[in-house]
Amino acid sequence: MLFHVRMDVSLPHDLDPNRRAELVQAERDRTLKLQKMGVWQHLWRVVGLHSNISIFDVPSNDELHAFLSSLPLWDFMRVQVTPLATHPSDLAAQP
Repeated sequence: MLFHVRMDVSLPHDLDPNRRAELVQAERDRTLKLQKMGVWQHLWRVVGLHSNISIFDVPSNDELHAFLSSLPLWDFMRVQVTPLATHPSDLAAQP
């Protein structure tokens, strides 16, 4: 199943700089791992914001939730998920 996921990150302004650096590095490492696994298929930055738009390919809602909640910045995110389906006018869907 494909999912469009928007993640908006809001780290506290008073977060210890060392803790912030650790979290950001751990997030990067986890993001790269999920991409290499084929779960996180596309990742785009939203210009001017600490946000991203992503496409995930996972078998179920529960698995998507497990992957998203495994992200080190999960506690600092607002996440919006939209399940996707093939559009009949998509060139790739044509016989």
